[in-house]
Amino acid sequence: MLRAVRRQYLDGERVDLTVVSRELGLSRATIYRWFGSREALLGEVIADELQQLVDRERSQVRRHGAVGLLAVFDRINRALARSSAVRRFLEQERNGAMRLLTASSGVVQPRAVECVRELIDAEIAAGAYEPPADPTTLAYAIVRLAEAFLYNDAANGLRGDHERLRAVEAALLGVSAGTARHEPRRSARGRRPGSR
Repeated sequence: MLRAVRRQYLDGERVDLTVVSRELGLSRATIYRWFGSREALLGEVIADELQQLVDRERSQVRRHGAVGLLAVFDRINRALARSSAVRRFLEQERNGAMRLLTASSGVVQPRAVECVRELIDAEIAAGAYEPPADPTTLAYAIVRLAEAFLYNDAANGLRGDHERLRAVEAALLGVSAGTARHEPRRSARGRRPGSR
């Protein structure tokens, strides 16, 4: 069921549980019994996609400490802003999508905060970072900030403004402007573009 919903979401289709139930030979009542609501099911899919994105981007960044965290967050933010699935979801279901993506009582935002907190905790455990605030509070602030720049303020021209988002995240993490350089992208073979 999660695979069927993930396929619809990633293909930019409006998630339709009637189609999913027909494909799987299940009743809609069964789906609702298992997940409670369409939003909860879709939230699970989006939260899982976010977790995979975080893991993938963390694996691509070689730096550690605050600078490494900033590089990971920047890569995640850029990927979310470029995501056709997220864009289509926001276009198709503006109010519902905003609620699903940003509600602290939902599935997606708490999972996003947990992902960010785990990244911060890993850097603390490695002795590479001393956060300027409690890790959970810092993680929450970083997620809410990204939501504002990527989703909430689209009408004000901030959507996709990676440089300003990065600058504010740098300040939250305690990274000086001169230190906050972009992490170079690596090619498929693991080398930086242009390196030999």
